[in-house]
Amino acid sequence: MALKVQKDAEAEVRSWGFSHVFTWTDRPNAHYPPHTHTGLTTHLILRGSLTVTYPDDVSPAKETFGPGGRLDVAAGRSHEVWMGSEGCTYVIGE
Repeated sequence: MALKVQKDAEAEVRSWGFSHVFTWTDRPNAHYPPHTHTGLTTHLILRGSLTVTYPDDVSPAKETFGPGGRLDVAAGRSHEVWMGSEGCTYVIGE
């Protein structure tokens, strides 16, 4: 990924009102068990993919996000995440 693309993506996430912004890369098939965050978080996918589900929902469904996709998770909402077979690089805003 070109540095300019990452810097532009981080600037875009800042423009959405997030003050703590950083880029993160997860290995292929990484998994985050159900967890919550204290504040709203956003994820802008740069490379690869991630799949999320909300286990406390009445009928939990999985949704996959690829490059250009944006995932917002509300404060306190339990979610579980799996990375795709290529891993995933994304900008996080908190």
